[in-house]
Amino acid sequence: MSTNRDVSHLTDISKSKPDEDGSFKRKPSAFRDFVQKGGKFEPEKGRYHLYVSYACPWATRTLIVRKIKGLEDFIDVSVVSPHMGEHGWPFASADAFPGADVDPLFNSQHVKDLYLRAKPDYEGRFTVPVLWDKKTSTIVNNESSEIIRMFNTEFNHLLPADKAVIDLYPEAHRKEIDEINDWVYDTVNNGVYKSGFAATQQAYEAAVKPLFESLDRLEKILTGKEYLVGDQLTEADVRLFVTIVRFDPVYVGHFKCNIRTIRDGYPAIHSWLRKLYWNNSAFSSTCNFEHIKTHYYWSHPHINPHRIIPVGPLPDILPL
Repeated sequence: MSTNRDVSHLTDISKSKPDEDGSFKRKPSAFRDFVQKGGKFEPEKGRYHLYVSYACPWATRTLIVRKIKGLEDFIDVSVVSPHMGEHGWPFASADAFPGADVDPLFNSQHVKDLYLRAKPDYEGRFTVPVLWDKKTSTIVNNESSEIIRMFNTEFNHLLPADKAVIDLYPEAHRKEIDEINDWVYDTVNNGVYKSGFAATQQAYEAAVKPLFESLDRLEKILTGKEYLVGDQLTEADVRLFVTIVRFDPVYVGHFKCNIRTIRDGYPAIHSWLRKLYWNNSAFSSTCNFEHIKTHYYWSHPHINPHRIIPVGPLPDILPL
């Protein structure tokens, strides 16, 4: 199913407008239902489908947690092409990029088709991830921070004990995780976008300086430590990783976040990054640098009009 309705003001990023002061303000996700026992969306094997982009850091959060929790056989995944153009994220049927999938449920051409199938009068952003309910044929949730919480707990009673026991949001550390998530989201996860999409010098500097102040703060936290909170992997690590792994290959150049690189300026963060990537396949197997670099440098012609994709840095991530 496609639609004849013109939603290019929502799908075409080149038509988006910054605030009057030149700053980028991210709009909140629109679908916020929850998979939970006794609710409208029961946790069931095979009921849900996850639509993602390997390029998108928010979507990659959900892929990482899906693998950590052993949910691959419970929740199927479809990957879109990194070429996010005037119609938004395309499936392989519209853009046959290596590693992209067709939509197995509806043969949609673009992610926007799913949103308009679920809500024909939808007027929000057509983002990934999308958690789709096959039973009621609608979007459950498109907010990655909530999807990873569902994956962390709501399927535990269906999982083998070794996966069910994994808790990325443990009760004893929730206050500290929430506090770190809050400032890391604002200044780092979203900070790179606020820097890159700024339309004035003032707005850019107002974003890039706090970004590097937070990286300095994270460097101190991770010095002599394996993880951000306590001595175990938590969602705080997952949420930070997806930004840091893209930092040197994309954000340094494309988004002008170039005060320092991770590999040369932050030894503790760099060590933490490489240990997660090389020692845990949930991080490395869900990281596709071809999709990542192609997406950013191709999909933002207002920043990179000739769509030239840089060769470096080489390698994309250094060995341990």
